[in-house]
Amino acid sequence: MKKVVLAFSGGLDTSYCAIYLSKDLGYEVHTITVNTGGFSAEELKEIEKRALSLGVASHKTVDETKTYYEKVIRYLVYGNVLKNGTYPLSVSAERMSQALASAQYAKSLKADAVAHGSTGAGNDQVRFDMIIQILAPGTEIITPIRDKKLSREAEIEYLKSKGVIYNFEKAKYSINKGIWGTSVGGKETLNSMGQLPEEAWPTQVTKQGSEEVKLGFEKGELKSVNGKQFAHPVEAIHHLQSIAGPYGIGRDIHVGDTIIGIKGRVGFEAAAPVLIIKAHHALEKHVLTKWQLSWKDQLAQFYGNWLHEGQYLDPIMRDMEAFLTSSQQNVTGEVSITLYPYRYQINGIESKYDLMSAKFGKYGEMNLGWTADDVKGFTKIFGNQVGIYHQVKNEVESQK
Repeated sequence: MKKVVLAFSGGLDTSYCAIYLSKDLGYEVHTITVNTGGFSAEELKEIEKRALSLGVASHKTVDETKTYYEKVIRYLVYGNVLKNGTYPLSVSAERMSQALASAQYAKSLKADAVAHGSTGAGNDQVRFDMIIQILAPGTEIITPIRDKKLSREAEIEYLKSKGVIYNFEKAKYSINKGIWGTSVGGKETLNSMGQLPEEAWPTQVTKQGSEEVKLGFEKGELKSVNGKQFAHPVEAIHHLQSIAGPYGIGRDIHVGDTIIGIKGRVGFEAAAPVLIIKAHHALEKHVLTKWQLSWKDQLAQFYGNWLHEGQYLDPIMRDMEAFLTSSQQNVTGEVSITLYPYRYQINGIESKYDLMSAKFGKYGEMNLGWTADDVKGFTKIFGNQVGIYHQVKNEVESQK
């Protein structure tokens, strides 16, 4: 009997796939759930229970949260990556980790095929397919929902015909939760106009007033929150999310280009990711030179776009990660932020690497490292070539 590894979330699509692959196609189905920080221990147990109730040969749960951070998230922080200036790549980044783990598990089982529940209208189908093709060449890729163009109703009727009864009542909003943010989709995001209502957001606003938080970075990585040190940045991210999430910070609607060429809108809430990126960027402005900031911004934008489009395994990504890592050697310090309902304010930074040091002068007030004559000479030389250009241009035009 042929083996197939099914990336399993426990929802309607992957439940359909589990039954279809075994009952109709005759595969020995092995399910895998890859946790990237979005599932609780109880939820993971329920997913395993559901998979086994569908008659799969085995179920495996893999916690990739720390690996996801080490291989992806930290570079998004180093690069201050916000797609289109808004979206911290919450779902697109975690899908890469899930696809990688699924492909590697298939190889370890020597499976004949890998299956996933992606539809034909989104980005995930490309991300999963490409990773599998690269890491497990020759492995068959089975995508029943995409290939059969199934409607939700058709999937439910099929499962009922096989004796599978679940409450598959469609939630009003589609929620996808991970450590680097939660995406929210609904009827309001299907059109170009409209905002998500308050009840659509998974984390409700329960905090009022204001609260100061201090984020401590070491070589670009979040290591402390309000002076409390954490063994791993993942723990610090979870802690910050618990503090900032109830303020409703980090909510927005992202509009972007999909891999398949259409545009889409998706809501998201990402209090910790947004605060970390903004605080990290504020610290960098103080400790990096202007050309470090300039080149890093250009590379980071490409890095984020290429990751979003599923090209994580392209070797150029490792080259850019090396640059981003090198740029973080002096990105150490503490950033103060005040949190309010629905907004935040960055108050400033403290760092031993701060280049805005009073011993070199104070902007707009006094200079200590140069004299007035130094500036006059510098200005003359600095503008020399442009001055020559305009002088020659004026001489030529005057002869016409």
